[in-house]
Amino acid sequence: MMQWSEPDERYRITKAASEVREGECLLTWHWPKEINYVYIDSFEDGGEQPPDGLDPKRLKLFTREEYKAKNGYRARVDFTGPYFYRIYPCVMLEGRLTPLSQRDGDNLTRVSGGRGKIRYGIKYGGGWFSKYKTVQIRLFCEIPVPREALCYVKKEGAAPRNKEDGTFYPFMNDFPPGRTELPPIEVGKNDYIRLFFTDGPIYGERFELIPD
Repeated sequence: MMQWSEPDERYRITKAASEVREGECLLTWHWPKEINYVYIDSFEDGGEQPPDGLDPKRLKLFTREEYKAKNGYRARVDFTGPYFYRIYPCVMLEGRLTPLSQRDGDNLTRVSGGRGKIRYGIKYGGGWFSKYKTVQIRLFCEIPVPREALCYVKKEGAAPRNKEDGTFYPFMNDFPPGRTELPPIEVGKNDYIRLFFTDGPIYGERFELIPD
């Protein structure tokens, strides 16, 4: 296990910032005068762990000289949705490089990654004189999509405009990458269906929902 030390005002990382360009993320921050090494932790939304519980393999050691040579810390954007980087300053204590457990807003930066595309189609079927018709939903997902991200909404007379504009139905299974064809649904002859995110602000950052 790594040995951590308490934060010290003299050695605080400040002004952590990030910028995404052409599939690459550039991190920048202000280095205290005495700090020549940092550890960088990266994690998904909700995935941060306290310093004393971190696996050392998860941390990236980065030097001030590397920072100068590359004008910051650069990483590929191979994730979707919100992502975070925390920069821990390191000092030499008793001959050992020791990270300081600074955890505030000054050494944390948030990155918005790409969005995985979800394409979907809805096909109606049934006889002219029937009171009911069938609905076939097909999806093509670039990346895995959890079932709680999507719902379908049924409305009589017209397609629903949002998830509150009709009767809300959840999905029972996650969606793997690739094509998924759901079992047919029986609805009234004048009913229409559309797919929506269950929570637009949360899932809209990770996925793009595209009707065919």
